Amino acid sequence: MQQLLGNEYDSFAHALTHTEQPVSIRINTAKSAQAPCNATAVPWSGGSGYYLPVRPTFTFDPIFHAGGYYVQEAASMFLGRVIEQYISTPVRYLDLCAAPGGKSTHALSQLPTGSLVVSNEVVRQRAQILAENITKWGNPRSVVTNNMPADWGTWHNYFDVIATDVPCSGEGMFRKDDTAITEWSPANVAHCASRQEGIIADIWSALHPGGLLIYSTCTFNIEENEAMIEHIARTYDAEPLTIDINPDWGIANALVGDMPVYRFMPHRTHGEGLFMAVLRKKGEVDDICGTPPNVRDKKKKQGAKNKALPIPREVKEWLSSQGYTLIASETDITACPEEYANDMQAMQRDFNVLHAGIPMATLKGRDLIPTHALALSTACNHEKFALCEVSLDTALAYLRRETVTLPADTPRGYVILTYQGFTLGWVKNLGNRANNLYPQEWRIRSSYNPETIIEAGVKSSCY
Repeated sequence: MQQLLGNEYDSFAHALTHTEQPVSIRINTAKSAQAPCNATAVPWSGGSGYYLPVRPTFTFDPIFHAGGYYVQEAASMFLGRVIEQYISTPVRYLDLCAAPGGKSTHALSQLPTGSLVVSNEVVRQRAQILAENITKWGNPRSVVTNNMPADWGTWHNYFDVIATDVPCSGEGMFRKDDTAITEWSPANVAHCASRQEGIIADIWSALHPGGLLIYSTCTFNIEENEAMIEHIARTYDAEPLTIDINPDWGIANALVGDMPVYRFMPHRTHGEGLFMAVLRKKGEVDDICGTPPNVRDKKKKQGAKNKALPIPREVKEWLSSQGYTLIASETDITACPEEYANDMQAMQRDFNVLHAGIPMATLKGRDLIPTHALALSTACNHEKFALCEVSLDTALAYLRRETVTLPADTPRGYVILTYQGFTLGWVKNLGNRANNLYPQEWRIRSSYNPETIIEAGVKSSCY
């Protein structure tokens, strides 16, 4: 880096080792358009990202658990600028290395209405976290899978956009993650570069001719960045694209060569390290958003869901709008957007799907139990359910999966708890007590000091 940056190196090294990383969030505009108090906008975020003056205790903010916002590093929000410039009609979008979900939730908010976002993660545990964050975001046009890149490569020409935030050596995380420093080595850089080449090779066939590849890393070296873009352009005859930026943002260009690439450096921009480039796959673009999926009509895998069953009438009224195909099995009911219902069912056959559309209800004997995903979905028809607004203390007790006490006049049955208007999830009110139905695996496990929460501003609507 000293050789590459020359006179800038001292400023770069000082920023990396002696300055604090900024705190930033991106609000869920489908659940709230309110900007945080005393915050300043992240200019390249697409209108939803904000820097916070202090770091609140996010774990103890119910709005965070309700999917009201996502805690995301500011530089990563540059994806919003790419979407603004290059995507104006609905697309099928794959976030290939998606966990924990920052760029996927950003795409769900920023892409044109009618788009489908498939979020994939190779590591099972990280894929579960990804599914949790996508569920909390509440967008029904989403799918979460736990598959290898090569698995998706079998869906030839299906996606209009593929985002690859590829595994890298993590140099851009040195300021915030000591582990990234201890794991770094020149050999690991070479290993990451080789792995990145393999990922692009595995997935390239799934990109529609004329489609976009968004390549990004959180590292600084040229082997995983400029050299990789040159490799993709040369190997696949791909066209690197320019992104319109404001010079005041401080975004750097290529450290070597003249490819249109975009670097966020800690001494230049208010954020961590990020490298991003956009390339277009050569080919006809007229039908980029209209080609039907090229999926295989193969038999369901062993252990797949049972045959479809009739849908209970009341479930059809649980959605706030039309345009969904409801699919029932002996164990659950799912709502899929009509235009993607066939696609989602094909994905269930071909991939390890953790989340798709809106999981509506589970069936246990004669009991029809609404899911947590339904409560958090932006398509949930809240008029069909009892709502109960709760205090911060009650909200935190609920999120810790403790016993909660409801007002005496609360209707019996399934009740949606809300905090400051944000949906938290279900309880089943039995009259003398309420069963807490918050997902066991999502519960807050750490202890908290109410006074610390008040000082951090979490009791206000400022996140």
